[in-house]
Amino acid sequence: MQKEAFALRDEAIKNIDNENFNTAFYQFNKSKALYETLKDSANIAYILIRIADIQQIYGDYYGSKETVTEALSYIKKKGDYTSSINNTLGIADKELSLYDDAIFYYTQSANESATPHEKHSPLQNIAVVYILQKKYDKAILLLESLLKSFPNDDLKSKSGLMSKSILLDNLGYAYFKKGMDEKGFNLMTKGLQIRIENNDTYRSIESYLHFADYYSKKNLQKSDENALLAYNAATKHNSIDERLEALQILISNDNSPRTSSYVQKYFTLNDSIIKVRNNFKNKFAKIKYDSKKEKDENEKLRLEKAENELSLQKASYMRIVFVIVFVFLVVLIAILIRYYKNKNKAIELKTSYDTETRIAKKIHDELANDVFNVIAFAESQPLSAENSKENLLQKLDDIYGRVRGISRENNSIDTGINFTRSIKEMLSVYNTRERNIIVTNLEEINWESIDDMKKITISRILQELMVNMKKHSKANLVVIKFESDLKSIFINYMDNGVGCEKSTIVKNGLQNMVNRILAVNGTIDIDTEPEKGFRVKIIMPEQTQIKV
Repeated sequence: MQKEAFALRDEAIKNIDNENFNTAFYQFNKSKALYETLKDSANIAYILIRIADIQQIYGDYYGSKETVTEALSYIKKKGDYTSSINNTLGIADKELSLYDDAIFYYTQSANESATPHEKHSPLQNIAVVYILQKKYDKAILLLESLLKSFPNDDLKSKSGLMSKSILLDNLGYAYFKKGMDEKGFNLMTKGLQIRIENNDTYRSIESYLHFADYYSKKNLQKSDENALLAYNAATKHNSIDERLEALQILISNDNSPRTSSYVQKYFTLNDSIIKVRNNFKNKFAKIKYDSKKEKDENEKLRLEKAENELSLQKASYMRIVFVIVFVFLVVLIAILIRYYKNKNKAIELKTSYDTETRIAKKIHDELANDVFNVIAFAESQPLSAENSKENLLQKLDDIYGRVRGISRENNSIDTGINFTRSIKEMLSVYNTRERNIIVTNLEEINWESIDDMKKITISRILQELMVNMKKHSKANLVVIKFESDLKSIFINYMDNGVGCEKSTIVKNGLQNMVNRILAVNGTIDIDTEPEKGFRVKIIMPEQTQIKV
């Protein structure tokens, strides 16, 4: 099995080098399934990072962030692939135009690199962000230092040559944007030549786009030629963003009788970008699903074989034991049913009471005085005056907004086919420029097999965790990971906030969340200390429990 896993991983790496990305993705997932059986966490983490690279090639930047976040759970100590993971997160945020976040992750990647050679990639990526921010002097200074320290031994390998071509192209483009056209042109030409000689058509796209920009104010015909080369190569590799960029240049040049057709192509492509990326995402999801299904089936066959052998050995003995166990279980189940009926009823009543009390308190504290003040204002002020009327309407609108806020926190939960979307929308409210909310494996849970009560409970639990985090934790990174097996759903929450003493958890308003979990026969484990973040592990049975 070890040899087969390694062979698949090695073939996938070769297919990436040959730009056969779909095949590489499939082989990586097959290899990952084997390494999971072998419990080889290092290789699993490496494979997940390479899968994220492929997702980024196809423009699935959010998917790539989920994939490398999954890789974090397989890393045993800081430094094992954490540099690559931070670099991948930086690339995703750069493509999503979150430039400050991208520089933060690139800097983390460079700091965690083991050797000066490994620092080259994240540092060069920082320079690219500087160019996008129009900080050309900073970009040139950084790229020049990287070019001077570039090891000659790396030029003996294709990957080393590709790194050198990227460096030359970016440095040349920075010089051009600063106004040093001749120097910029020469460096970009050297970078493109390396890419052409090594059949690196994917990275050549960026070179052609840079030359199209370079010629846009010098020679519109050459600008169009380079833009078309970029467009054709991007089409071959299904690189949507680069195709759009090439079309933008062709349209802005307005140098061809085909300009109107380019405009039409641009709008058609832009309108279909979400559909295209979803198709790739669905394709990747199917490959992952098939790989997991094959692994589960093999494991099932192995277990069935072992169980059959065991059952043959113990058949005669089990007949006697079965009668005794059956009688015992009947009595035990009767006792447990009675116990849990009474227990769940008490917990549900307390949870309902706490929720009603919380809503009543919020209405009293936040709205009662304001309503009284509005009444007093209306009685004391001449409403015929325009400013008094506007003042009254503003106060009423403010009260209306807060009533809607309280209603939204306690409204009904969509437990149908849009359940996962409603969860994402709820969590996205807390995702800000200063705070990154990462959710993984949410859509891989079989939600159709889970009853509505549990879905409502999960939604309320997540909402209370988010409210608690926003009020108390000061976290800038929150990770929520969903997992499941044949019996249970696992929800792992982690943030890097200030944490707290366990004795203060009830005071922080989480007791209501604990009661909700207990009401559906779930369990919760909270792990936190001051300045060490906040972690919650929730286990909830999938099968419907007995309720009153």
